[in-house]
Amino acid sequence: MSALAETEGRLVDNIVHFARALRKAGVRVGSGQVETAIRAVEATGFSERVDFYHTLRATLITRATDLQIFHQVFAMFWRDPEFLDAMMYMLSPELTDDAEPAKSPNADRRAREALGDGAPPKKEPKPREEIVEYAAFTWSDAEVLSSKDFEQMSTGELTEAQEALRLLTLPVKPMKTRRFRPTPSGLRPDARTTLRSAMRRAGEIDRITHKSPLQRPPDLVALCDISGSMAVYSRILLRYLHALAHARVRSWGKLHAFTFGTQLTNITRSLDLGDPDAALSAVGHEAQDWEGGTQIGTAIEAFNKRWSRRVLSRGAIVLLITDGLERGDLELLQREVARLRRSARHVIWLNPLLRWDGFEPRASGVKILHDQTDTACACHSLDSLKELSQVLSQPIFRAPARA
Repeated sequence: MSALAETEGRLVDNIVHFARALRKAGVRVGSGQVETAIRAVEATGFSERVDFYHTLRATLITRATDLQIFHQVFAMFWRDPEFLDAMMYMLSPELTDDAEPAKSPNADRRAREALGDGAPPKKEPKPREEIVEYAAFTWSDAEVLSSKDFEQMSTGELTEAQEALRLLTLPVKPMKTRRFRPTPSGLRPDARTTLRSAMRRAGEIDRITHKSPLQRPPDLVALCDISGSMAVYSRILLRYLHALAHARVRSWGKLHAFTFGTQLTNITRSLDLGDPDAALSAVGHEAQDWEGGTQIGTAIEAFNKRWSRRVLSRGAIVLLITDGLERGDLELLQREVARLRRSARHVIWLNPLLRWDGFEPRASGVKILHDQTDTACACHSLDSLKELSQVLSQPIFRAPARA
């Protein structure tokens, strides 16, 4: 009788639960890989924890970017100090007690969330009332969370909001280019194609072909303020940008992201990391001016000089994420924002202060941004980000600067 057969399916069930936890954490694991993992464990045994770890990793992981997530989920799922004790704990329920295994303080949050529903059932003491209460009001809380200000959310609510950001879509309207393609319903005659076809018939024109402009999705460029007054919102919106960068279905081209406080930092490559926590950690290492002062004019000037021609040449849409509380040169701010607007196809100002119904652009920096940008939207809640999607789904027309 094989080792797995002696376990009466308990180890097999736990490997299946472990694979489900990996899926919830964002790792692509198919049923064929799970079957291969079970057969590999049956062949190699589970006497050594390190062998078991590498067996599962070799059969369930196909991308290098998933290795860190696998390590964290494995450490939490099979978290008994000794692997053989863990197997005995799993195979002999009568010997277990109700004590909860020690939690790993360094475990990744995504792994912890993934194991919330995917972990094997454990023997628990009497359920506590607060857990039942929370489950009873799950759906009503989701509605409140959607309209709640990010700054007023608790840690748990922020975690839920960050997960909800992954489900938001951003339907950007495509833009017309100077190139054309032959189409039967085109309004513009295609003389070149018509004459080329006539040359095959000794100059006889049997029909006139038409053409229409090619359309392509515009690029997105995000400039995110990470000063002290924007700390809470910038973290949430960087999660949103990461979700946009890794969206499977997208209606935009490339995404370029920059942060600024007292200096401008290009974080596009950091957001390319698959794991959002690893990406935000890399952004934190690159941007050295978190929660400091803000010099919006200086940052936009640096962007216009170093990056504008590289990332705005294809008619990109700019998302300027800041509250507009400028502490530097106001004339510089006005000049550089006007230059940014001339270079971009459309500049959308995302300002958390717009959550107030009676908001008026009284501060000098806020007034400059209000006058020099094309559209202003709030960015303080999940509902406000949905409104941004509605703005970008409409045809974009360049209006004169507001005076």
